[in-house]
Amino acid sequence: MGSCFSSTKVSGSNSNSATAKHRKENTKPQPTATVTTKKPNGSQYNEKKTQESGKEKQGNSQIQSKMKRQSGGVIPAGKRTDFGYDKDFDRRYTIGKLLGHGQFGYTYVATDKSSGDRVAVKRIEKNKMILQIAVEDVKREVKILQALDGHENVVQFYNAFEDDSYVYIVMELCEGGELLDRILSKKDSRYSEKDAAVIVRQMLKVAAECHLHGLVHRDMKPENFLFKSAKEDSPLKTTDFGLSDFIRPGKKFQDIVGSAYYVAPEVLKRKSGPESDVWSIGVITYILLCGRRPFWDRTEDGIFKEVLRNKPDFRRKPWPTISNSAKDFIKKLLVKDPRARLTAAQALSHPWVREGGDASEIPLDISVLSNMRQFVKYSRLKQFALRALASILDDGELADLRDQFDAIDADKNGAISLEEMRQALAKDLPWKLKESRVLEILQAIDSNTDGLVDFTEFVAATLHVHQLEEHNSEKWHQWSQAAFEKFDVDRDGYITPEELRMHTGLRGSLEPLLEEADIDKDGKISLPEFRRLLRTASMSSSRNVTSPSGHRKKT
Repeated sequence: MGSCFSSTKVSGSNSNSATAKHRKENTKPQPTATVTTKKPNGSQYNEKKTQESGKEKQGNSQIQSKMKRQSGGVIPAGKRTDFGYDKDFDRRYTIGKLLGHGQFGYTYVATDKSSGDRVAVKRIEKNKMILQIAVEDVKREVKILQALDGHENVVQFYNAFEDDSYVYIVMELCEGGELLDRILSKKDSRYSEKDAAVIVRQMLKVAAECHLHGLVHRDMKPENFLFKSAKEDSPLKTTDFGLSDFIRPGKKFQDIVGSAYYVAPEVLKRKSGPESDVWSIGVITYILLCGRRPFWDRTEDGIFKEVLRNKPDFRRKPWPTISNSAKDFIKKLLVKDPRARLTAAQALSHPWVREGGDASEIPLDISVLSNMRQFVKYSRLKQFALRALASILDDGELADLRDQFDAIDADKNGAISLEEMRQALAKDLPWKLKESRVLEILQAIDSNTDGLVDFTEFVAATLHVHQLEEHNSEKWHQWSQAAFEKFDVDRDGYITPEELRMHTGLRGSLEPLLEEADIDKDGKISLPEFRRLLRTASMSSSRNVTSPSGHRKKT
């Protein structure tokens, strides 16, 4: 579903092979095979050749048989549907040369009759939308383009039209060619670190914006990024949202989609989310810097095994000459566990990609907003434990959270107010929080009850504990032990009810508080039990404990 097309080369042209056949491992990057078990009617309007699974072949044969029966009285869903789009395409545009085509649509250069501006127009035949799901695919494509309209690194959407025979999607025309072509034109098929960071920063900004809208691109690869113009400093534009989809908070995709070399491990395990886009950008970054793929095999199954089992090679040339910062960046994007992987917004705060960039460009992180919502559900003990951990972390580990705090703190007074919290959470578009819930979240995070959230309070609520452990296990052990010792006053290796009472100031029975972490039921909390508590997202108990002020609060 290419949304922005080059007038010099069609995005994803016939150089795609079905299985990445018999290429030598050290060859230059080539357009990659796309594997998808999504939308078996094939109506994603992808301009690329798509490898079909058995289910897809069956689905396509069903479509073909339905198309044969169409003349016998079956009216395609597309012909029965009024999409609600404008009806005056022919009055406003003149269609010119063909740019490319897929199974269901053709893309042309067109001219705006009133301004003379050239645009790209995808014309999709209603007769070929046999099933209702094909209609929904077109509507979703338009909805996605509308949601992302105005972002500097997404192809600009102008309008959608329809008549009795076609749907027309009018978009920005990109004439600078594919990112893949630029890679291949470079010496040794690789970018300098400085130039690569500029490219990667633009990709991450798109991913972060998508994720704020509850959208996952699901097919990020060099062929799906086009340059606006042929200029060396041309902005990069994301295109082809054919496999993209909206996802509800807390849910996972269970289908396998994407392109073999760029697919994330969790996609292959059928439980993926926004994190899979970040993995794909990590793969692209690796290619940009060395001209090779991090996961390679002669067969698609072999590629998948590499993705699931192996780590990228940073020993071969040119990696010894590439900065440690660049390698650290890629490693944190290519973490197998999606919980420990950097988010798109976090990655924008990494020193390698940030260098030369403006901190104000860093968008809100969907995971930070999610963590704030979750914090209110945590038990009191876990909230206390996270606050202790937050208090001992160094500034280097908190750079990304400092960026996020500054982004939310609109008046730059060093504290987040209720109104600033409300405005931030309102940008988490999949969630529609009532004002009372925003206040509840702020009050849960605001440990000193001054009505504001300072940076340390913010860190406690938004920490990515799995990342801390994954990225540096030695430091994780040091930090978690230091946090533990804030409670373990006598240093005997256990947190007792008395020590917990001393640290928290809570009155009444503390057994409900201990119960969650005290796995061996010995009436106290050991260091391993404390670390387990930090890792788990335990929810608030319904039992009550009395706060120092005498009010009854849920644990």
